[in-house]
Amino acid sequence: MRSLLIAAALFVAAPAFAQPVETPAAATRAVLADAAKAPAGRTIIDGAAWRCEGSSCTATGGASQPAARACRRVVARFGAVTEFSWKGQALDAAALATCNA
Repeated sequence: MRSLLIAAALFVAAPAFAQPVETPAAATRAVLADAAKAPAGRTIIDGAAWRCEGSSCTATGGASQPAARACRRVVARFGAVTEFSWKGQALDAAALATCNA
């Protein structure tokens, strides 16, 4: 009887363990227009820890704010971007142009 209860508990709990985990790299990233402006080490901007490899930068953490504001803060430190997404919200071409202005 005990093993039946354990099996039932595991069966009920299994979906909780099967949830996909969103990677921070996919959620918050920027592609710099000029890879030479990428920082060599970790850079903190509004609580987000940014790391760059070449022109591709990813971040973890960060303050709760609109993607457009986060983009402007990154552009102020790293220079123009060709792609930007903040916590899963990607900016379109018009928003990128505004961000880079």
